[in-house]
Amino acid sequence: MAPSAPGSPRAARVRARPGFAIRPAAGADLDQVIEIDAQATGLSKPEYWRGIFQRYAGRARGQRWLLVAEGEEGLLGFVVGEVRDWEFGSPPCGWVFGINVRPSARQGGVGTRLLDAICDGFRHAGVREVRTLLARDNGLVMSFFRSQGMMAAPFIALERAL
Repeated sequence: MAPSAPGSPRAARVRARPGFAIRPAAGADLDQVIEIDAQATGLSKPEYWRGIFQRYAGRARGQRWLLVAEGEEGLLGFVVGEVRDWEFGSPPCGWVFGINVRPSARQGGVGTRLLDAICDGFRHAGVREVRTLLARDNGLVMSFFRSQGMMAAPFIALERAL
């Protein structure tokens, strides 16, 4: 989790937020993760998050991560992802499928440090790329990932109504 070099474009955009640490999520964090997600998405999904916690939280889970940013006032944000192998013909890569930061903690480097931490886990697992999916009309999340150096991937998501 190396910080951005002083004077780098990324370092210039991040307003430092002192006093928070990144750590693996524990069962006691569930309610705050549900709350942060509901603030960001407008939907409360407690059953979904209970399932995620069963599979990803707590002790080391191999190639799965659920990390939280914790400050003096409680949890500030979270990130969840895993290494996926050979889906859609892709070599193993890291997938981030959830990242959220409390609105009051945004633009303080929390999201950047969470993404850096999970990417460190991906690197240690031997993968060289990270991917995610997002709604094309979600400008906030798109701007965040673009600011982190992410760009269009070689895959296109397709769907059909059922």
